[in-house]
Amino acid sequence: MGSQEVTDWQGKHVTVAGLGVSGIPAAKVLRGLGAIVTVVNDGDDERARAQAAELEALGVTVRLGDGATLPEGTELIVTAPGWQPDKPLFTAAAAAGVPVWGDVELAWRLRELDGRKPAPWLAVTGTNGKTTTVQMLASILKAAGLRTAAVGNIGVSLLDAVLGEEEYDVLAVELSSYQLHWAPSLRAHSGAVLNLAPDHLDWHGSMEAYAADKGRIYEGNRVACVYNVADKATEDLVRAADVEEGCRAVGFTLGAPGPSQLGVVDGILVDRAFVENRQKNAQELAEVSDVTPSAPHNIANALAAAALARAFGVPPRAVRDGLRDFTPDAHRIAHVTDVDEVAYVDDSKATNTHAAEASLAAYESIVWIAGGLAKGATFDELVARSAKRLRGVVLIGADRALIHEALTRHAPEVPVVDLGRTDTGAMLAAVQEARGLAEPGDTVLLAPACASMDMFANYNKRGDAFAEAVRELGA
Repeated sequence: MGSQEVTDWQGKHVTVAGLGVSGIPAAKVLRGLGAIVTVVNDGDDERARAQAAELEALGVTVRLGDGATLPEGTELIVTAPGWQPDKPLFTAAAAAGVPVWGDVELAWRLRELDGRKPAPWLAVTGTNGKTTTVQMLASILKAAGLRTAAVGNIGVSLLDAVLGEEEYDVLAVELSSYQLHWAPSLRAHSGAVLNLAPDHLDWHGSMEAYAADKGRIYEGNRVACVYNVADKATEDLVRAADVEEGCRAVGFTLGAPGPSQLGVVDGILVDRAFVENRQKNAQELAEVSDVTPSAPHNIANALAAAALARAFGVPPRAVRDGLRDFTPDAHRIAHVTDVDEVAYVDDSKATNTHAAEASLAAYESIVWIAGGLAKGATFDELVARSAKRLRGVVLIGADRALIHEALTRHAPEVPVVDLGRTDTGAMLAAVQEARGLAEPGDTVLLAPACASMDMFANYNKRGDAFAEAVRELGA
């Protein structure tokens, strides 16, 4: 189904799967292009009914409480990224030969609508660090004087960016594995996979399928496929990708870089990929101290962002200025305050073991506050690798016993306080217990390695509760 000509959409029967941040804009755009749009949605609550009324006023048909049945005459499905591939709707679509796109695919197909000159996409995926890297990248591109925006899975609609009145020189695009799964024709200028660790396996079905969807970000890249030297699986995805002739593999490393890599030498971020005679030359980009926070995994994020920016031709000075200008979002290794010579750090965003391990690696001596919903994760590897840094551990949340068992196996000498609570007031108790375990020079670190929904609405609320509890200590 072509989409470069508006007439292609006139009278086409399109089914949008799911209301929400991607479904509603997609339905509106498609209806505006003259398509006959039906929205199907599993839920039928007050919010969904209000959203349905808004769309029905525009001439969109909405079916609430029935996301399984393929509407008669459907020629294309545009799905919310979170809908699992094995849903009955998609089984029916496959049987009927109906293509399924995500909102990213729709945005990609519409980017040349009305003769527009589309902005190239610099795309980022990975298990952890995507949002921070994309925001750093946008900051660097802006420092170079380019018109840009951080869009995609970051919460800013790609459809709005592609079809809005504002013109961009380049877009910094965060893409989840879900979005990549449903974006078969996406071809970025350059792409990066930051890291790969087990996550969302219930959705993808296996680690291999999850990795393969992440790897789609490299398909058709024109200039650079950016990979993590410390994570061989990301380099394997580059090797497997079908790219345009002349596209290069560019690695980033926390060590000294080889040719075609970015890395760190004596506290300096350096580029040996986008320089003349990269066998012998290196270009200084920024200092480690220009990156906030300068924890190892965040330096890796900065190097990945720098690699994509350099692939787009950004000068070294803009890399430095952009990194200096960047302020990370809340709840990402955020230093709350010091109390009695103990630092209190909120990394509530560390909702899986991979993110928590990166967080724990940033400090020498830690009292760790952990626990929540495990989402099927196991904790042996995390605890074994981090045991030597732990002064003590305070456990909260529904699945805390899984972490406790791993601590018993791999860090039996580390004192553990198991609060046995899942109420929101548990955070104040956890912080007070952590204070009792900490010694001057230690860091009390909230890096739960679990999701928050057993106790809090989201990881932001969990982090807020931690910060409030810390402030009560210092009062």
